[in-house]
Amino acid sequence: MKTAVVLSVAVLANSVGSVCLGKGMKNFPVLEASGAAWLLQAAVQVVLNSWVIVGVFLLIVFLACYMAALSWADLSFVLPATAPGYILTAILSRIFLHEEISPLRWAGTALIVAGTCLVARTHAARSVAAPAVAVLAEGLADSTADSE
Repeated sequence: MKTAVVLSVAVLANSVGSVCLGKGMKNFPVLEASGAAWLLQAAVQVVLNSWVIVGVFLLIVFLACYMAALSWADLSFVLPATAPGYILTAILSRIFLHEEISPLRWAGTALIVAGTCLVARTHAARSVAAPAVAVLAEGLADSTADSE
């Protein structure tokens, strides 16, 4: 249950964060490139943009949730389980960023999500190989310490 909740928060944070970041960067004023002064001015514009700040914060939430999920489930489960975020991001981009999404792009997105949903239907627990690898690594560390 905790995996489903954390992955749901991750998908939502990733989608909304990406849309906020996209909105903030589309509102970014065009600056003339001229060395270090331009870079400083661009950095100030980005840091002062509330959409960018919210987007970065939500992407940090996504990363924290993603890492938490990876700490108790296999990557081969966690990564596909976040695939519905592709559809959510496309929907939010259409609504809030007024992006045109062609039928071919919708079809491609649906195919990606369908394929990853098939993979995500497998068991989320770590394989038995993970504890064995940890024991092996501990044994190697002990033998290295003994030889010194």
